[in-house]
Amino acid sequence: MRVVVTELIWEEGLEVLRQLGETIYDPDLWKSERLPGLISGAEAVIVRNQTRVTRDFLASAPGLKVVGRLGVGLDNIDLAACREAGVTVVFARNANAISVVEYVFAAMLAFSRRLDEATADVKKGNWSRKRFTLSELYGKTLGLVGVGEIGSRLAARARAFGMSLIGYDPYLPPYETACTEFGVAIASLERVLSESDFVSLHVPLNDSTRNLINKDSIALMKPTACLINTARGGIINEADLYEALKSGRLAGAALDVLAKEPPAGSPLLELDNIILTPHIAGLTEEAQVRTSVLVAREVVKVLKGEVSNCIVR
Repeated sequence: MRVVVTELIWEEGLEVLRQLGETIYDPDLWKSERLPGLISGAEAVIVRNQTRVTRDFLASAPGLKVVGRLGVGLDNIDLAACREAGVTVVFARNANAISVVEYVFAAMLAFSRRLDEATADVKKGNWSRKRFTLSELYGKTLGLVGVGEIGSRLAARARAFGMSLIGYDPYLPPYETACTEFGVAIASLERVLSESDFVSLHVPLNDSTRNLINKDSIALMKPTACLINTARGGIINEADLYEALKSGRLAGAALDVLAKEPPAGSPLLELDNIILTPHIAGLTEEAQVRTSVLVAREVVKVLKGEVSNCIVR
């Protein structure tokens, strides 16, 4: 069997795949002219977020049985086309959830304590204790837009910090653990935005969530609030966010994902009250080992006709 890996995967995952048969790996293959030829004889293809699995892509791989997604976002994969072609899609279910949760906490703590800024100020010869008398997370309200696996794990840790929790998720069953065990109060999106000190986004990018956070929704937020996005860039209207941050209508934002990556020429780069990171929320070493091994094992299961618990339905 031939497996083609078009983007970055950790060696531990490749070791699993090599036991199955021929494994072709090039982390830059997604943008190479060689891609159609290599996938033409493949039974499995493993991708991240750059490879576009479209109808044309599937037509170039007539023997394809399974696509493995090294992550959880699926907006680069045409799921309908995969179903029509009889191609199974598996994803890294929950493998990087802890890393994303810890990124959100790093962002909240960065805004509430500003240790990097204080360190830089001390190195300049200053001792500005009043300037860096900031705030605690204790007693603040964390708003979750999307209360799935990541939102639930975030809620569990936020509760330990003494934060209040409120969430918006129209698909969440009423007796989910996030509500019954971790104290998330389910409410409307408007209420979540208006009551939260930190708003963290955890929804997929689709027609209903594109530009979900825009001028009107930002207007509902506290001017002291901070917005954190580790989901997908298109969920936020970046032009509206820029105006809100520049004018002081919103205190801050931490964006790990952007509509255009990298954001060359974006006005967001000019702002001081924003944290911009290169899509790394789920990219800890531990998470990438888990992701690589999990997806590789699930791809192997599908090829062997075994049951996988990570199939996208």
